[in-house]
Amino acid sequence: MSRLYLLDTNTISYIVKGTSAASRAQLEAVESGHVVCVSAVTEAELHYGLAKRGPSPALQAAIENLLRMLQVLPWGRAEAKTYGRLRAQQEAAGKTLGNLDMMIAAHAITVGATLVTSDRAFLQVPDLVAVVNWATDLIETNRNR
Repeated sequence: MSRLYLLDTNTISYIVKGTSAASRAQLEAVESGHVVCVSAVTEAELHYGLAKRGPSPALQAAIENLLRMLQVLPWGRAEAKTYGRLRAQQEAAGKTLGNLDMMIAAHAITVGATLVTSDRAFLQVPDLVAVVNWATDLIETNRNR
């Protein structure tokens, strides 16, 4: 059975910057037949980060090279519908999630993807198929913050 992995912005950043060797190893170890992708929302966040940072040709090339290797899923009407329902549910439950993170969660729910992120806030979204953290080499570092 094929599995779909939707990488969150932090996971892409770890891979591109070399911050997490474990994330890169997990990406390289994805079994044949499984699909690794990102949301168009994540692509937008990456372009925002590049613009905010200022000229960095090497980083820009690294991001563009990685995005060429992955599928970038468009964010459309089905995702918008899921987002509306999810945001209303989360607000009613008193749970907060940033709007872009909520859009990424809605995208993962809509396409039935496993969300790959180190952001623990996604654990409060019950409709996600699964949330996994490929950056296992950063877990202890993040606990000490």
